[in-house]
Amino acid sequence: MIEQWSGSSGTSSPTLTHPKTMRASVIAETGSPDVLTVAEVASPLRVNAEVLVKVAAAGINPIDAKTRAGKGVSAAIPGFPYILGYDFAGVVVETPFAGHPLSVGDEVYGMMSVPRGDGSYAEYVSAPSLQVARKPKTLSLTEAAAVPLAALTAWGMVVDLAKAHEGQRMLIHAASGGVGHFAVQFAAYFGARVTATGSSRNQSWLRELGATSVIDYSAVAFDEQLSDLDVVIDLVGNAHSSTGSRSLKVLRPGGLIINAPTGSWPEFEEEAAAAGMRATTFKVAPDASTLAVISRLIDSGDVRVHVDEVFPLAEAAAAHRAIEGGHTRGKLVLQIGELPF
Repeated sequence: MIEQWSGSSGTSSPTLTHPKTMRASVIAETGSPDVLTVAEVASPLRVNAEVLVKVAAAGINPIDAKTRAGKGVSAAIPGFPYILGYDFAGVVVETPFAGHPLSVGDEVYGMMSVPRGDGSYAEYVSAPSLQVARKPKTLSLTEAAAVPLAALTAWGMVVDLAKAHEGQRMLIHAASGGVGHFAVQFAAYFGARVTATGSSRNQSWLRELGATSVIDYSAVAFDEQLSDLDVVIDLVGNAHSSTGSRSLKVLRPGGLIINAPTGSWPEFEEEAAAAGMRATTFKVAPDASTLAVISRLIDSGDVRVHVDEVFPLAEAAAAHRAIEGGHTRGKLVLQIGELPF
Protein backbone atom coordinates (compact mmCIF):
# COMPACT_ATOMS: atom_id res chain seq x y z
CA MET A 1 0.00 0.00 0.00
CA ILE A 2 1.26 3.50 -0.85
CA GLU A 3 2.06 5.51 2.26
CA GLN A 4 0.00 8.70 2.47
CA TRP A 5 0.88 12.11 3.78
CA SER A 6 -0.92 15.39 4.29
CA GLY A 7 0.40 18.87 4.84
CA SER A 8 3.97 19.99 4.14
CA SER A 9 6.95 20.97 6.20
CA GLY A 10 6.48 24.11 8.27
CA THR A 11 2.90 24.90 7.26
CA SER A 12 -0.61 24.53 8.60
CA SER A 13 -2.22 24.94 5.18
CA PRO A 14 -5.43 23.04 4.33
CA THR A 15 -4.74 19.75 2.54
CA LEU A 16 -6.20 16.65 0.99
CA THR A 17 -4.29 13.43 1.54
CA HIS A 18 -1.97 12.53 -1.31
CA PRO A 19 0.67 9.82 -1.86
CA LYS A 20 4.40 10.15 -1.34
CA THR A 21 5.01 8.74 -4.82
CA MET A 22 3.25 9.26 -8.13
CA ARG A 23 3.22 8.08 -11.72
CA ALA A 24 4.86 10.32 -14.28
CA SER A 25 6.09 10.20 -17.85
CA VAL A 26 9.83 10.77 -17.60
CA ILE A 27 12.89 10.90 -19.81
CA ALA A 28 16.19 9.37 -18.66
CA GLU A 29 17.99 11.10 -21.52
CA THR A 30 17.17 13.23 -24.54
CA GLY A 31 16.38 11.49 -27.81
CA SER A 32 13.52 10.05 -29.84
CA PRO A 33 9.95 9.86 -28.51
CA ASP A 34 10.80 6.38 -27.22
CA VAL A 35 12.81 7.90 -24.34
CA LEU A 36 9.45 8.78 -22.72
CA THR A 37 8.52 6.09 -20.19
CA VAL A 38 6.16 5.87 -17.22
CA ALA A 39 7.88 5.64 -13.83
CA GLU A 40 7.04 5.88 -10.13
CA VAL A 41 8.73 8.99 -8.75
CA ALA A 42 8.55 11.11 -5.60
CA SER A 43 5.54 13.40 -5.35
CA PRO A 44 6.43 17.11 -5.18
CA LEU A 45 6.58 18.78 -1.77
CA ARG A 46 4.71 22.08 -1.71
CA VAL A 47 6.80 24.99 -0.34
CA ASN A 48 6.34 28.72 0.25
CA ALA A 49 3.50 30.21 -1.85
CA GLU A 50 3.07 27.19 -4.08
CA VAL A 51 -0.20 25.36 -4.73
CA LEU A 52 -0.21 21.59 -4.90
CA VAL A 53 -2.48 20.27 -7.66
CA LYS A 54 -3.65 16.77 -8.49
CA VAL A 55 -3.32 16.73 -12.28
CA ALA A 56 -6.13 15.51 -14.49
CA ALA A 57 -4.52 16.36 -17.83
CA ALA A 58 -1.48 18.05 -19.33
CA GLY A 59 -1.19 19.91 -22.61
CA ILE A 60 1.33 18.77 -25.22
CA ASN A 61 3.32 21.56 -26.92
CA PRO A 62 5.95 21.62 -29.69
CA ILE A 63 8.53 22.90 -27.20
CA ASP A 64 8.06 19.67 -25.21
CA ALA A 65 9.06 17.59 -28.21
CA LYS A 66 11.98 19.88 -29.08
CA THR A 67 13.31 19.69 -25.52
CA ARG A 68 12.88 15.90 -25.39
CA ALA A 69 14.88 15.66 -28.64
CA GLY A 70 17.80 17.60 -27.15
CA LYS A 71 16.91 21.02 -28.50
CA GLY A 72 14.49 23.59 -27.07
CA VAL A 73 15.44 24.24 -23.44
CA SER A 74 17.11 20.86 -22.90
CA ALA A 75 20.46 22.45 -22.02
CA ALA A 76 18.94 23.72 -18.77
CA ILE A 77 17.46 20.38 -17.60
CA PRO A 78 18.92 20.00 -14.10
CA GLY A 79 19.18 16.22 -14.18
CA PHE A 80 17.57 12.92 -15.14
CA PRO A 81 15.08 11.34 -14.91
CA TYR A 82 13.16 14.48 -15.84
CA ILE A 83 9.46 15.27 -16.23
CA LEU A 84 8.46 17.38 -19.24
CA GLY A 85 5.30 19.43 -19.70
CA TYR A 86 4.19 23.04 -19.19
CA ASP A 87 0.37 22.94 -19.14
CA PHE A 88 -1.74 21.33 -16.45
CA ALA A 89 -5.33 21.24 -15.24
CA GLY A 90 -6.54 19.57 -12.07
CA VAL A 91 -7.79 19.97 -8.53
CA VAL A 92 -6.11 21.85 -5.68
CA VAL A 93 -5.08 19.51 -2.85
CA GLU A 94 -2.95 21.89 -0.79
CA THR A 95 -2.74 25.69 -0.48
CA PRO A 96 -0.13 27.99 1.09
CA PHE A 97 -2.43 29.20 3.88
CA ALA A 98 -6.05 29.03 5.02
CA GLY A 99 -7.10 32.41 3.59
CA HIS A 100 -5.55 31.88 0.15
CA PRO A 101 -7.81 32.83 -2.82
CA LEU A 102 -7.54 29.26 -4.11
CA SER A 103 -9.13 26.59 -1.93
CA VAL A 104 -8.70 22.85 -1.62
CA GLY A 105 -11.03 21.24 -4.16
CA ASP A 106 -10.93 24.14 -6.65
CA GLU A 107 -10.56 23.13 -10.30
CA VAL A 108 -7.61 25.06 -11.70
CA TYR A 109 -5.22 25.29 -14.62
CA GLY A 110 -1.81 26.80 -15.10
CA MET A 111 1.68 26.59 -16.48
CA MET A 112 4.92 25.21 -15.02
CA SER A 113 8.34 26.90 -15.18
CA VAL A 114 10.07 24.19 -17.21
CA PRO A 115 12.98 23.42 -17.06
CA ARG A 116 13.65 25.22 -13.74
CA GLY A 117 11.65 22.43 -12.14
CA ASP A 118 9.81 19.30 -13.15
CA GLY A 119 6.91 19.59 -15.56
CA SER A 120 3.30 18.51 -15.73
CA TYR A 121 3.38 14.99 -17.22
CA ALA A 122 2.71 13.72 -13.70
CA GLU A 123 -0.07 12.98 -11.23
CA TYR A 124 0.85 15.99 -9.05
CA VAL A 125 2.51 19.36 -9.56
CA SER A 126 3.45 22.10 -7.12
CA ALA A 127 3.36 25.49 -8.81
CA PRO A 128 3.74 29.11 -7.64
CA SER A 129 0.27 30.48 -6.94
CA LEU A 130 0.85 33.34 -9.42
CA GLN A 131 0.96 30.68 -12.15
CA VAL A 132 -2.34 29.00 -11.23
CA ALA A 133 -5.87 30.23 -12.02
CA ARG A 134 -9.37 28.80 -11.74
CA LYS A 135 -10.18 26.99 -14.96
CA PRO A 136 -12.97 28.25 -17.25
CA LYS A 137 -16.32 26.99 -15.97
CA THR A 138 -17.40 25.93 -19.46
CA LEU A 139 -14.39 23.66 -20.04
CA SER A 140 -13.67 20.18 -18.77
CA LEU A 141 -10.32 19.66 -17.05
CA THR A 142 -9.10 17.89 -20.20
CA GLU A 143 -10.03 20.87 -22.38
CA ALA A 144 -8.57 23.34 -19.88
CA ALA A 145 -5.19 21.61 -20.01
CA ALA A 146 -4.94 22.63 -23.67
CA VAL A 147 -5.12 26.34 -22.92
CA PRO A 148 -2.31 27.89 -20.81
CA LEU A 149 0.92 27.96 -22.84
CA ALA A 150 -0.72 28.35 -26.24
CA ALA A 151 -3.23 30.99 -25.16
CA LEU A 152 -0.69 32.98 -23.13
CA THR A 153 1.71 32.92 -26.07
CA ALA A 154 -0.99 34.10 -28.46
CA TRP A 155 -2.12 36.82 -26.03
CA GLY A 156 1.43 38.07 -25.56
CA MET A 157 2.07 38.31 -29.30
CA VAL A 158 -1.31 39.59 -30.48
CA VAL A 159 -2.50 41.75 -27.57
CA ASP A 160 0.56 42.83 -25.58
CA LEU A 161 3.00 43.33 -28.47
CA ALA A 162 0.90 43.86 -31.62
CA LYS A 163 -1.83 45.68 -29.66
CA ALA A 164 -4.57 44.26 -31.89
CA HIS A 165 -7.20 46.88 -32.68
CA GLU A 166 -10.02 47.80 -35.02
CA GLY A 167 -8.96 47.93 -38.66
CA GLN A 168 -5.45 46.58 -38.11
CA ARG A 169 -4.32 44.20 -40.89
CA MET A 170 -2.64 41.11 -39.47
CA LEU A 171 -1.20 37.93 -41.00
CA ILE A 172 -1.02 34.85 -38.77
CA HIS A 173 1.06 31.90 -39.94
CA ALA A 174 0.33 28.32 -38.80
CA ALA A 175 -3.06 29.60 -37.74
CA SER A 176 -4.64 26.20 -37.15
CA GLY A 177 -2.10 25.09 -34.53
CA GLY A 178 -2.22 25.49 -30.78
CA VAL A 179 -0.95 29.07 -30.58
CA GLY A 180 -2.34 30.00 -33.98
CA HIS A 181 -5.98 29.17 -33.34
CA PHE A 182 -5.93 31.33 -30.20
CA ALA A 183 -4.09 34.14 -32.02
CA VAL A 184 -6.78 34.28 -34.72
CA GLN A 185 -9.52 34.56 -32.11
CA PHE A 186 -7.79 37.21 -29.98
CA ALA A 187 -6.97 39.33 -33.02
CA ALA A 188 -10.52 39.10 -34.36
CA TYR A 189 -12.00 39.83 -30.91
CA PHE A 190 -10.11 43.13 -30.77
CA GLY A 191 -11.17 44.08 -34.29
CA ALA A 192 -8.16 43.23 -36.45
CA ARG A 193 -8.67 41.99 -40.02
CA VAL A 194 -6.97 38.61 -39.94
CA THR A 195 -5.43 36.75 -42.85
CA ALA A 196 -4.52 33.22 -41.78
CA THR A 197 -2.33 30.62 -43.44
CA GLY A 198 -3.31 26.98 -43.07
CA SER A 199 -3.87 23.74 -44.91
CA SER A 200 -6.84 23.17 -47.20
CA ARG A 201 -8.73 21.12 -44.60
CA ASN A 202 -8.68 24.03 -42.14
CA GLN A 203 -9.94 26.79 -44.43
CA SER A 204 -13.57 26.95 -43.28
CA TRP A 205 -12.65 26.28 -39.64
CA LEU A 206 -10.26 29.24 -39.53
CA ARG A 207 -12.99 31.49 -40.92
CA GLU A 208 -15.27 30.24 -38.14
CA LEU A 209 -12.61 31.33 -35.63
CA GLY A 210 -12.62 34.86 -37.06
CA ALA A 211 -10.18 34.98 -39.96
CA THR A 212 -11.31 37.39 -42.68
CA SER A 213 -9.40 35.46 -45.32
CA VAL A 214 -7.45 32.20 -45.38
CA ILE A 215 -4.57 31.22 -47.63
CA ASP A 216 -3.78 27.57 -48.37
CA TYR A 217 0.00 27.66 -48.05
CA SER A 218 0.36 24.46 -50.09
CA ALA A 219 -1.43 25.95 -53.11
CA VAL A 220 -0.77 29.71 -53.02
CA ALA A 221 2.32 31.82 -52.32
CA PHE A 222 1.10 34.21 -49.61
CA ASP A 223 3.76 36.80 -50.46
CA GLU A 224 2.33 37.07 -53.98
CA GLN A 225 -1.16 37.73 -52.64
CA LEU A 226 -0.58 40.18 -49.77
CA SER A 227 0.99 43.59 -49.23
CA ASP A 228 1.00 46.58 -46.86
CA LEU A 229 0.06 44.60 -43.76
CA ASP A 230 0.54 46.09 -40.30
CA VAL A 231 1.61 42.96 -38.42
CA VAL A 232 2.83 39.42 -39.07
CA ILE A 233 2.53 36.84 -36.29
CA ASP A 234 5.21 34.37 -37.36
CA LEU A 235 4.82 30.91 -35.84
CA VAL A 236 6.89 29.21 -38.55
CA GLY A 237 10.11 31.16 -39.07
CA ASN A 238 12.29 29.75 -41.82
CA ALA A 239 11.63 26.13 -40.91
CA HIS A 240 9.64 25.72 -44.15
CA SER A 241 10.01 27.50 -47.50
CA SER A 242 11.68 30.60 -45.98
CA THR A 243 8.28 31.63 -44.61
CA GLY A 244 9.80 34.12 -42.19
CA SER A 245 11.98 35.92 -44.70
CA ARG A 246 9.14 36.05 -47.23
CA SER A 247 6.87 37.55 -44.59
CA LEU A 248 8.95 40.73 -44.54
CA LYS A 249 7.79 41.42 -48.09
CA VAL A 250 4.12 41.68 -47.15
CA LEU A 251 4.52 44.31 -44.44
CA ARG A 252 4.03 48.04 -44.93
CA PRO A 253 7.12 50.20 -44.28
CA GLY A 254 7.77 50.12 -40.57
CA GLY A 255 5.39 47.20 -40.06
CA LEU A 256 5.86 44.79 -37.18
CA ILE A 257 6.85 41.13 -37.33
CA ILE A 258 6.74 39.01 -34.16
CA ASN A 259 8.59 35.71 -34.33
CA ALA A 260 8.14 32.81 -31.90
CA PRO A 261 10.31 29.91 -33.23
CA THR A 262 13.61 31.78 -33.01
CA GLY A 263 15.78 28.72 -33.59
CA SER A 264 14.62 28.35 -37.19
CA TRP A 265 15.56 31.91 -38.18
CA PRO A 266 18.76 33.10 -36.46
CA GLU A 267 19.13 36.04 -38.87
CA PHE A 268 15.62 37.30 -38.00
CA GLU A 269 16.51 40.66 -36.45
CA GLU A 270 19.16 41.51 -39.04
CA GLU A 271 16.88 40.70 -41.98
CA ALA A 272 14.01 42.69 -40.52
CA ALA A 273 16.21 45.71 -39.84
CA ALA A 274 17.59 45.59 -43.39
CA ALA A 275 14.01 45.57 -44.72
CA GLY A 276 13.07 48.56 -42.59
CA MET A 277 10.66 46.63 -40.38
CA ARG A 278 10.13 46.57 -36.64
CA ALA A 279 10.82 43.14 -35.22
CA THR A 280 10.80 41.25 -31.96
CA THR A 281 10.82 37.71 -30.70
CA PHE A 282 8.55 36.56 -27.87
CA LYS A 283 8.90 34.20 -24.92
CA VAL A 284 5.85 33.25 -22.88
CA ALA A 285 5.70 33.62 -19.10
CA PRO A 286 3.26 31.88 -16.72
CA ASP A 287 0.69 34.48 -15.61
CA ALA A 288 -2.46 33.63 -13.68
CA SER A 289 -3.91 37.14 -14.04
CA THR A 290 -3.88 36.93 -17.85
CA LEU A 291 -5.22 33.38 -17.68
CA ALA A 292 -8.14 34.73 -15.64
CA VAL A 293 -8.95 37.19 -18.45
CA ILE A 294 -8.71 34.39 -21.01
CA SER A 295 -11.03 32.29 -18.85
CA ARG A 296 -13.68 35.00 -19.03
CA LEU A 297 -13.40 35.17 -22.82
CA ILE A 298 -13.79 31.40 -23.01
CA ASP A 299 -16.76 31.35 -20.65
CA SER A 300 -18.46 34.16 -22.59
CA GLY A 301 -18.13 32.16 -25.82
CA ASP A 302 -15.83 34.68 -27.51
CA VAL A 303 -12.88 32.26 -27.52
CA ARG A 304 -12.83 28.49 -27.77
CA VAL A 305 -10.20 25.79 -27.53
CA HIS A 306 -9.96 22.87 -29.92
CA VAL A 307 -8.54 19.58 -28.64
CA ASP A 308 -7.55 17.42 -31.59
CA GLU A 309 -6.69 14.23 -29.71
CA VAL A 310 -6.29 12.95 -26.14
CA PHE A 311 -3.61 10.39 -25.25
CA PRO A 312 -3.26 8.37 -22.02
CA LEU A 313 -0.16 8.96 -19.92
CA ALA A 314 1.41 5.71 -21.09
CA GLU A 315 1.23 6.92 -24.71
CA ALA A 316 3.17 10.17 -24.29
CA ALA A 317 5.60 8.96 -26.95
CA ALA A 318 2.74 8.65 -29.46
CA ALA A 319 1.60 12.16 -28.55
CA HIS A 320 5.08 13.48 -29.28
CA ARG A 321 5.18 11.72 -32.63
CA ALA A 322 1.82 13.28 -33.47
CA ILE A 323 2.89 16.81 -32.62
CA GLU A 324 6.15 16.39 -34.53
CA GLY A 325 4.05 15.49 -37.56
CA GLY A 326 3.08 19.15 -37.77
CA HIS A 327 -0.58 18.73 -38.76
CA THR A 328 -2.37 19.09 -35.43
CA ARG A 329 -5.53 21.19 -35.41
CA GLY A 330 -5.54 23.05 -32.11
CA LYS A 331 -4.01 21.07 -29.25
CA LEU A 332 -3.06 17.58 -28.11
CA VAL A 333 -3.65 16.58 -24.48
CA LEU A 334 -2.19 13.92 -22.19
CA GLN A 335 -4.81 12.35 -19.87
CA ILE A 336 -3.16 11.72 -16.52
CA GLY A 337 -5.74 11.27 -13.77
CA GLU A 338 -8.91 9.22 -13.96
CA LEU A 339 -11.99 11.49 -14.11
CA PRO A 340 -13.95 12.43 -12.16
CA PHE A 341 -11.81 12.77 -9.05
